[in-house]
Amino acid sequence: MGKGRGGSGGFGGGMNMKQLQQLQMKAMKMQKEMEEAQAALEEETVTASAGGGVVEITVSGKKEITAVKIEKEAVDPDDVEMLEELIMAAANEAMRKMDELSKERMDKVTGGLGGASGLF
Repeated sequence: MGKGRGGSGGFGGGMNMKQLQQLQMKAMKMQKEMEEAQAALEEETVTASAGGGVVEITVSGKKEITAVKIEKEAVDPDDVEMLEELIMAAANEAMRKMDELSKERMDKVTGGLGGASGLF
């Protein structure tokens, strides 16, 4: 066996201690920023509508429905199925909007690393 470090045996691909410490500091900073962004996001709400605005659903950053608004003209006792579909459409759109807002906020923190939130 030869002397010195092998190219594949070192942690971090030959990273020195100072580089490793800098990487750890960056990771800790990113984690803190992500936690702050997540806490701020939980205070946000998004609203989506269906049927030309006859049904509106508001969703919090915690992905909880916080408000439902249904205009009287959307309520037809002979067509409950249509109202159910409008509610479902508005709720799904509100959840999609919240997912989009969440991704946008996290991408600002992670620099668009994609999936970095799963690292912490």
